[in-house]
Amino acid sequence: MTQRPDINQLSADQLRALATELMDSLDAKDQVLGLKERELVRSNAIIEKLTHEVAILKRHKYARRSEQLDAVQGKLLDELIDSDLAAIEAELDQAMTEEQKAARPKQKPKRTPLPPELPRTLIHHEPDNTQCQCGCQLKRIGEDVSEKLDYVPGEFTVERHIRGKWACDKCETLIQAPVPAQVIDKGIPTSGLLAQVLVAKYADHLPLYRQERIFGRAGLEIPRSTLAEWVGACGVQLQPLADALRNTLLEHNVLHADETPVSMLAPGKKKTHKAYVWAYCTTPFSDLKATVYDFAPSRAGEHARTFLGDWPGKLVCDDYAGYKAGFGNGIIEIGCMAHARRKFYDLHEANKSELAAKALEYIGTLYEIERDTKDLPPDKRQEIRETKARPIADALHQWMLAHRQKVPDGSGTAKALDYSLKRWEALTRYLDDGAVPIDNNWVENQIRPWALGRSNWLFAGSLRSGRRAAAVMTLIQSAKLNGHDPYAYLKDVLTRLPTQKNNAIDELLPHNWKPAIPDKV
Repeated sequence: MTQRPDINQLSADQLRALATELMDSLDAKDQVLGLKERELVRSNAIIEKLTHEVAILKRHKYARRSEQLDAVQGKLLDELIDSDLAAIEAELDQAMTEEQKAARPKQKPKRTPLPPELPRTLIHHEPDNTQCQCGCQLKRIGEDVSEKLDYVPGEFTVERHIRGKWACDKCETLIQAPVPAQVIDKGIPTSGLLAQVLVAKYADHLPLYRQERIFGRAGLEIPRSTLAEWVGACGVQLQPLADALRNTLLEHNVLHADETPVSMLAPGKKKTHKAYVWAYCTTPFSDLKATVYDFAPSRAGEHARTFLGDWPGKLVCDDYAGYKAGFGNGIIEIGCMAHARRKFYDLHEANKSELAAKALEYIGTLYEIERDTKDLPPDKRQEIRETKARPIADALHQWMLAHRQKVPDGSGTAKALDYSLKRWEALTRYLDDGAVPIDNNWVENQIRPWALGRSNWLFAGSLRSGRRAAAVMTLIQSAKLNGHDPYAYLKDVLTRLPTQKNNAIDELLPHNWKPAIPDKV
C-alpha cells in the first residue's frame, strides 16, 4: 500500500507539483463522469422514444381495426405491428444499462412443450476440463435440458441440448458448459428455422400467415404473432450487417441508383401513401457484387443525398431530378442509354416511324460493341469503345441534330430526340471509362424483387418495417449476387452473429462470407 507523503515535509515546488497532479486527476474524473452522464442522457432519450413507440403500436394492435381493411390486409398489418414491437424490444434491451434491465418487470414467456413425436437430435455440452481447481476429479451429478425447434424445408426436428452438471465432492464446486449464444436469447427457434422464415418472407414473398399454414401442414402450428416477433428481433440483429455493406459499397467510385414505389400504411391511418425503396449497387464490371436497399417515406431527393453523403463518384441513373442536386458536388452523372432507346422504341411501336428505326439501328450497334467487350478488362474495353463506339455515337449525335430541325415541336419524334440531345453528355460519358456501363439496366434487375414482393405484401406497415425489409433483402439479394443460397447464408450468419466481434463483422458480409466448418463429431 502506497503511503501518502507528509505535506509538512514537502518543499514549495513539491507542493505545487502535488497540487497540479491532484487537479489533473480531478479533471480526468470530471471528464469520465461527464461522458457517463452524456451517455446516460442519450440512453434515456432513446429509451423514452422507443417506449413511446411501443405504446402507440400496442394501442393500434388492440384497438378496433379499421373497417376499410379486409381480412388479408388485417393479417398483414398484425404481422407488421408484432414484428415492430419485437424489434423495439430488442433495441430497448441494447439501449438499457444492466441496472435498468434489472429494474424492468420480468415477464416469463409461456412456452408450449414441443411435440414428443418430432425427431430429436441430442447435442451434449460438457466442460472441456473436469478437473477441479482443488485437484479433485469432478463427478457428473445431473444435467439441464433445453429444446430448440429446427426446420428444413418440409420437416421439423428438435435439437435437444443437454448440459451436464459436474461437481466436486471436496469443495462443492459446480460447473456446466454454456449453451452457445443465440440470436433470440432463451427462444426456441434455431438459426435454421429463423433463416427459413426470413427467406420465405423476403425472398419468396410469403406473408407470415401463409407460413403459419405451411408449418401447420409440416406438423407444428406456430402462431404468426410468434413468427412476427422472430422477424422483428432478427431484423435488429442483421441491421449492422446491412450498414456495413453500405459503407463497403460507398468505397467504389461507380454505382447504379434507382427507386420504386411501395405503399405504406401507417398504423392508425385508413389509407396508404407512396413510400419508396431506393436501390444502389455496384456495376456488373465491379469485383464487389452488392446491392443495398434504402427504404424512405417519399421520393424526395434528400433521401438519395443522405444515403450517398459526401461520396464522390460516377452515378448511373435515370433522369429523375432527385439525383441532380448531387451532380457537380463530387458526383458525376452517367446517363442511361436504355432509357434513350426506349423513347425511340415506343415511337416505332406506335407508328412504325422510319426515323425511330434508324435511331434504334445506331443504338443497337453500340450495344453490340458492349456485348463483345463485356468480359474484357476495363482498359481494353475503353480502348475498343474509343475506336469503334465513339465514331458511331458521334454519327448518331449529328444525325439527331439534323433531324431535330425537321420535326415540329411537341411531336412524339421531337420528344424522343430532345430526351437524348439534352442529356447527350451524360449518355456518352461511358465512352471515357471502361469501368462505366452503358445503361442502368443492372440496378433495374436488382429492384425487381420489390416489384414481385409488393403484390403479396400489399403494403409496408410502417417506416420501421420497411427499413427492416430493406436490410434483410439487402443481405439476401447480395448473397444471390455472390452465388450463395440465401437460406444457407442466413442460417450460418445468424449462428455466428451473436459471438462475432464488431471489428470482424465484415467477415459475414455476402462477398466475404465463407461457411463455418462444422466441428467433427
